[in-house]
Amino acid sequence: QVQLVESGGGLVQPGGSLRLSCVASGSDFSDTAMGWYRQAPGEQRELVAAVFSRGTTRYADSVKGRFTISRDNAKNTVYLQMNSLKPEDTAVYYCNTFPFRTKYWGKGTLVTVSS
Repeated sequence: QVQLVESGGGLVQPGGSLRLSCVASGSDFSDTAMGWYRQAPGEQRELVAAVFSRGTTRYADSVKGRFTISRDNAKNTVYLQMNSLKPEDTAVYYCNTFPFRTKYWGKGTLVTVSS
C-alpha cells in the first residue's frame, strides 16, 4: 500500500523558514516526478513545486526564489525548504506525484505564517 507522509509544518513568523519532508513507502518513486501542493482555507489546492526524476525543478511564480524542492531517492523522501515565508503561504501542504494521483493524497502538514 502506497503512503506519502508529510511532516515539518508548524507556526512561524513572517520572514522565517521551515523545511517540510515527505516520506514515501510502498513503492519506489525514484523514477517518478514528485510535487508539493498546498491548500489555503477557502482556496483550491495548487501546485507549489515539482521535482523530476533527474532533479529538474519547477516552481509556482508565487514561491520562486523563496522555496526549494529536492529529493533523496535513497531515502524515498522529498523535501521543501521554505524561506522568507509570508502570511499568504499559510496552508496545508501535501506531497504527491506530479501530476497528482488522487489515491495518494495524505493528511498533509499545516504551515501557519503569523506574527
